[in-house]
Amino acid sequence: MGSNNLLEILNVRVVGSGQKIMVLSHGFGTDQSAWQRILPYFLPDYKIILYDLVFAGSVNPDNFDFSRYTTLDAYVDDVLRILDTLRIDKCTFVGHSVSAMIGILASIRRPDLFHKLILIGASPRFLNDKDYHGGFERPEIEKVFSAMEANYEAWVSGFAPLAIGADVSVAVREYSQTLFNMRPDISVFVSRTFFNSDLRPILGMVKVPCCIIQSVKDISVPVSVAIYMKNHLGGRNTVEILDTEGHLPHLSAPAVLVQVLRKALKGEDTWAN
Repeated sequence: MGSNNLLEILNVRVVGSGQKIMVLSHGFGTDQSAWQRILPYFLPDYKIILYDLVFAGSVNPDNFDFSRYTTLDAYVDDVLRILDTLRIDKCTFVGHSVSAMIGILASIRRPDLFHKLILIGASPRFLNDKDYHGGFERPEIEKVFSAMEANYEAWVSGFAPLAIGADVSVAVREYSQTLFNMRPDISVFVSRTFFNSDLRPILGMVKVPCCIIQSVKDISVPVSVAIYMKNHLGGRNTVEILDTEGHLPHLSAPAVLVQVLRKALKGEDTWAN
């Protein structure tokens, strides 16, 4: 697909009136609407780039190429093409969950392009390993995939409240809706891709400063993973542990997240040094 065509396919929007550029990149099961409670706080000071990842239910599923999106690299290609097409030469990248890892890979490929990465609910590997606690054992993950394949709607109904964590019914409704919007076969395929990826070996190659933001209680990512990332990423890194529950604080606790984002964005002018 051509670059301008890509902007159309992935519903790229540029909003806000500021000079500085911020990219908001959503995670699995959502689309760009996940940022709607965060956006108003940053529109005056930033030009904000929003887009839908190709697996999102808001993207025509015919554009999902099963042979291409077998690793995270194809998603990295997409975001870099968006930034190049929009002629962005420097931005702050805010990535949730899998998008945090996409941002990490993009920054290794093009460190010049990023002031800073803000990584929300990030994990380089979801599966446990010898000395590494990712949070999941292989058999329990296979059970999840089987449940998704057997009855996707039933799986969504059970998973959404667990992922949101907090008792915020509007957030559960929204997340359920965007999960439902995904075509089940695409949903299972991308879940397998993400759960089979292991980005631990490349963390040291990241030289761009990172702020890791993690809920204290998150069904998908233990707090120990945030600490692991801080210790293994190559640049200057900070960790902010939110006193919130759930994997999607931008849906369930936006006011808390905004405060931490503001703090993470301070001193931007010094990052380039």
